[in-house]
Amino acid sequence: MVVRPVLQLCDPRLRQPSAAVAPDALGTAQLAALIDDLRDTMAARAGAGLAAPQIAVSLRVVIFGITSNPRYPDAPPIPETVLINPEWTPVGTDTTEALEGCLSVPGMRVPVLRASRVHLSALSACGQRIDKEVEGFEARIVQHECDHLNGVLLPDRVVSA
Repeated sequence: MVVRPVLQLCDPRLRQPSAAVAPDALGTAQLAALIDDLRDTMAARAGAGLAAPQIAVSLRVVIFGITSNPRYPDAPPIPETVLINPEWTPVGTDTTEALEGCLSVPGMRVPVLRASRVHLSALSACGQRIDKEVEGFEARIVQHECDHLNGVLLPDRVVSA
């Protein structure tokens, strides 16, 4: 088990857009090790998701999923999902405002407006195409973690009063 440090809000590496994972990296031991580190780090910090830039790896890799989580006690279970080079687009115009937290911004919960439903395109760790629609809390997590891949942080998304 490898639990890596999570970069914090003022670290400039969090503001850098991440590089795409190259096709020849799919299915490799190096990518599997990164995914294992993301999984272990997310679990150790009771996260619902974690993006590679948060552990100082500037690649477009995300992991998320929860069964029960003390940080999100009312959240429905979401199967563990690994996304490589993810992209999303809103489905419809419905949005939802909810409080969000972030492992890179500990102790802060802020209101964020997100698309209620999104179409997700990505690759699995072995290169299989993921193409589906997600909604609710899962859609929120996808949008939040993809923000990290683009150098966008939670305070950037705060709904102004």
